[in-house]
Amino acid sequence: MLSKHFSVAATLVVLASCQSEISTPTFIGTEEPFASEAVYFALTDRFVDGDPSNNYLDQGKAESDGHWYTFDRPLVGPDGQTANVGYMGGDFQGVLNNAQYIADMGFTAVWLTPIWDNPNQAFSGGETITYAGGYNDGGKTGYHGYWAINFYKADEHLVSETLNFGNFSAALKQDYNLKFVLDIVGNHGSPAYSMPTLQSDFGKLYDAEGNLVADHQNINPEQLDPANPLHKLYNTHIGLAQLSDINENDPGAYDYLIGAYRYWLAQGVDAIRIDTIKEMPHHFWQRVSRDIRSDYPSMFMFGESFSFDAEFIAEHTYPENGGVSVLDFPGRAAMTSVFENDDSNYADILGYLHLDSGVYQNPYELMTFYDNHDMSRMNASDFGFINANNWLFTSRGIPVIYYGSEVNFMTGKPEHEGNRNYFGQARIDTATEHPIQQQLTRIANLRKQTPALQRGLQLNIDFAGNTAVFYRVLQTEEISQTALVVLNKGDAATVAIDKLLNSGNWQNALDDQQLAITQGTPVELSIDANDVQVWLLNEPLSNPEIIQQLEHLQASATRS
Repeated sequence: MLSKHFSVAATLVVLASCQSEISTPTFIGTEEPFASEAVYFALTDRFVDGDPSNNYLDQGKAESDGHWYTFDRPLVGPDGQTANVGYMGGDFQGVLNNAQYIADMGFTAVWLTPIWDNPNQAFSGGETITYAGGYNDGGKTGYHGYWAINFYKADEHLVSETLNFGNFSAALKQDYNLKFVLDIVGNHGSPAYSMPTLQSDFGKLYDAEGNLVADHQNINPEQLDPANPLHKLYNTHIGLAQLSDINENDPGAYDYLIGAYRYWLAQGVDAIRIDTIKEMPHHFWQRVSRDIRSDYPSMFMFGESFSFDAEFIAEHTYPENGGVSVLDFPGRAAMTSVFENDDSNYADILGYLHLDSGVYQNPYELMTFYDNHDMSRMNASDFGFINANNWLFTSRGIPVIYYGSEVNFMTGKPEHEGNRNYFGQARIDTATEHPIQQQLTRIANLRKQTPALQRGLQLNIDFAGNTAVFYRVLQTEEISQTALVVLNKGDAATVAIDKLLNSGNWQNALDDQQLAITQGTPVELSIDANDVQVWLLNEPLSNPEIIQQLEHLQASATRS
């Protein structure tokens, strides 16, 4: 009887060993929950004026002979073209009024420009801005939110009598299932010097109680006195433009900033975007991320490191430097070069992905985009935008769409030529008739309901001419899903796939078509012009060659 017991035990060990050997391998690009999101980014003041009562049409008119008023400061260009450097009325209410529009497109998160208080006048210093006048700040206002004078107070142009930030953030989540991304600044406050005469507020910082804690006093930074309590929060070297440059090594400055971030986080924030992250040293952001995650362990953070050098921006993603994701500027350059040009080759887009290079901590967590508020909008046709979106929402990374791109708004325009122009309710009311918006809604909602497109490893099969073919593979204990993605940015075509095929019955995710694939037998797929196909296999992969390549990608997907 004893020997029989040992025999059964031995058999169980052998069976367990065999099951372990044939277990489904795990393939996953990232376990980061935020990778499932898609982000709609709006410059709040330029989106929709939902509450005219907070426009403050007379703000700044009583000071300095009214020359530095804040509302509606147009820059006039040739042929009736205009841009604007004043406030235009967009607010939280305008975003909330159109939250269903954003959600219906397939977005799950909203990122807005900074929400805190900015000066109540236009800036009189610096070089005067003109239409197409580059990035001068003379005559501009803080409509964009990046010139804070009180990091603890919401700008009066954004809130309404019955809609403060906490109410706004809660309504996004409760009524529309939209997360909120808080845009924070650590590098600077408002413009601080070069004014012909001192203007109130510029170069100052106030605390949560409204007390003055720092004042540049219209003094060149190199002449600031570190012994002066009102100067010590600022650096004594020239920073960006004429902005007050916050001293990253001053304990008081750090306490001020981290206190402000925590103040807003407590009111309902789901992720953080960090402005000008490269302008502060790594040790500063390492401390910020540590302190924030001590209270919010799962807080997803990403920074704007404005550089097209992957190795440079990747430094921010390393744990020792704060472990935050970044906006994928190299990806932006690759996408615009491909989708702005009809005769481009899809193969030219591959260089920025870094699927197995180990450059990034994890490339699947990068924020991917082709348009933003600091550079020219993509100069593409409607088909170019449709193809860019088909790529953006199926390839690796977390997609970000800038407001207006869904209708080809202000095509190709840089900041002071229309990049940040007012969008408005009338455009939104007709946006669903636009082909870009319709196709964006189609592909964004597909990603929203397809885990493999959110978090799966990307295995490229064939990129040539106008077509691209690749897999997104997600295999865990809970799910086995492979998406076969076929993209066409040109005329109707037949795409032949003769390698890395996995046997099974594949389902077209966009219609009811079925596709039976047999390993070793080439497949031909007819795809319409400027279109996308996504075929799903909801079972473990069996092709040894595919599995071998995925195992390589899995081993090198993250930085060791």
